[in-house]
Amino acid sequence: MPGHEIYMRRCLELAELGKGLVSPNPMVGAVIVLDGKIIGEGYHQKYGGAHAEVNAVNQLIANYDNYAELFKNSTIYVSLEPCAHYGKTPPCADLIIKHQIPKVVVGCRDPFDQVNGKGIEKLQAAGVEVVLGVLEDECRWLNRRFFTRVQKHRPYVILKWAQTQDGYFAPADGTQFWITGNESRKLVHQWRSEEDAILIGNKTAAIDNPQLNVRYGEGRSPRRAVIDRKLQLDTSLHLFDQSVDTFIFNEIKTDVDGRNKYIGLEEFDNYVPQYILYQLYLQDVQSVIIEGGAHTLNTFIKAGLWDEGRVFTGKVILNDGIKAPQINGTIDDDALLGSDRLTIFYNK
Repeated sequence: MPGHEIYMRRCLELAELGKGLVSPNPMVGAVIVLDGKIIGEGYHQKYGGAHAEVNAVNQLIANYDNYAELFKNSTIYVSLEPCAHYGKTPPCADLIIKHQIPKVVVGCRDPFDQVNGKGIEKLQAAGVEVVLGVLEDECRWLNRRFFTRVQKHRPYVILKWAQTQDGYFAPADGTQFWITGNESRKLVHQWRSEEDAILIGNKTAAIDNPQLNVRYGEGRSPRRAVIDRKLQLDTSLHLFDQSVDTFIFNEIKTDVDGRNKYIGLEEFDNYVPQYILYQLYLQDVQSVIIEGGAHTLNTFIKAGLWDEGRVFTGKVILNDGIKAPQINGTIDDDALLGSDRLTIFYNK
């Protein structure tokens, strides 16, 4: 198994290159090995594009004239079970069988109903040897957003906020107040490019007038979502500039205005986080960052609907104001970023 793990780790490295580009599909990496040497590799590069196995196979074909013979003596490593159904691309299990690759090493099963176990069964029925469960925990963790969406029918939820040294979220009057430094702000913009959507409440929208884009980072801007129960927000705000799809959760109407999509919820007194997450799930949102304000964050915390918390603690002191949210989770990381401290929590 140690040898298998070396090549599976390469699959994971490749898979992560698709972060922020393949949702709502999973990130997947594949390598083809012959006599201890990688002779082809690939990863799922963009949603709707070729899968990892296809890119690995195509690379081998492009580089070796005797590719047919090489396939018959190789092992292909894949971080996620090869698909067995026709989606936007043909089944990867069929591709492996077609090229007579005799052995497949799989990191973990694909939980999607149309795949789960079926890719493995198809390979085995064709006489292909399948080894399952190499670095399984790591492979599942890499695609925790995908697994959450498929198994829980909601997006993976990331809470993000900044708090002062003495535990305050904002001044008592709710006015805009910068707590963190430039390094933290740049990192937040990079995070946005890696997730599908970003959600705020109407007070944050009205007070901060945020753009919620990635102007200090690289990549595509996420879709935006705002909770505006009575539709009181001024439509001249950046949120409504039609630059990206924006969901406005309210109790008045369901309508579409260009890229602004008004989604009326059944009621606002109970289960609002549940309704919002299910509606985002229906919109193929695989992950969402909730950036505030404090009331919105606390609503999701109280409902237990969060997976990850990213909390910046700045050096400033307010002495009074709106208290920062509190979560009980497993601390995974605690590090300095410029003059700020970043703590990562997981809800396990």
